[in-house]
Amino acid sequence: MKSLHPNNIHNKGYDFELLLKSNSNLKPFIQDKHGKQTIDFSNPVAVKTLNKAILKTYYKINFWEFPDENLCPPIPGRVDYIHYLADLIKGETNVKVLDIGTGATCIYPLLGTAVYNWSFVAIDVDQKSLEIAEKNIKENDLRDKIELRYQKDSSNVLKGVINKDDVFTLTMCNPPFYASPEEARGANKRKSRNLGNTVIRNFAGVDNELWYKGGEKAFLHNYLYQSSLFPKSSLWFTSLVSKKENVKSLETSGKKLGVTKFKIIQMNQGNKVTRIVCWQF
Repeated sequence: MKSLHPNNIHNKGYDFELLLKSNSNLKPFIQDKHGKQTIDFSNPVAVKTLNKAILKTYYKINFWEFPDENLCPPIPGRVDYIHYLADLIKGETNVKVLDIGTGATCIYPLLGTAVYNWSFVAIDVDQKSLEIAEKNIKENDLRDKIELRYQKDSSNVLKGVINKDDVFTLTMCNPPFYASPEEARGANKRKSRNLGNTVIRNFAGVDNELWYKGGEKAFLHNYLYQSSLFPKSSLWFTSLVSKKENVKSLETSGKKLGVTKFKIIQMNQGNKVTRIVCWQF
């Protein structure tokens, strides 16, 4: 199994004894498997409780609430993106980050402020998600570090939310992977079967987290094009890319749009490989 970023404190797995000290609610979900402590990762309540305990124990994020229908981001993988971006901008000070599609969990801004004391502008197309994110920000006393903005037009990525005087060190994004609600539900069914879970989650109300017309490729190319309209607004534009074949088409289109640097960072998370694509003008 390949490891996380060298600076990721979760490289050695989960210390359940330590996690229990900050969140006793985790106790009923811990089970012994092959002589090691673990949880049932097919149980969404167990997964959410584990990640809340991780945030409280290691990042001093004491409040993190959102509806069960929203995706629960696994903290070790999310903080990996943050660490790799820190490598990308090594030496930069007063770092300000634009987070595209922050969601109700507001996870990247919460982690980025906790680990590196970065400031964030976090945007989303869903007003309800932003209301929930606002509560998570407020309860963790981070209003001076994280600003929320509403993207009124879901066909846009950057247009309508970037101001003329905005200057970001980084722009980051975890894009929707699927091309339709049906594709998202099908993937969820397969994942549930693989985990041995007979309960299929209902993704109603969080479609924007999962799918975009045309899928990941369409979203990324829209993002790339709109970044060319604001070339000086961010030192680096970045995004996670799940499908390897989308990387080459982005690089080709980027050259036509005036991209001067194009960088691919590989993230290894267990048996899963994800890429961070980075570009600047």
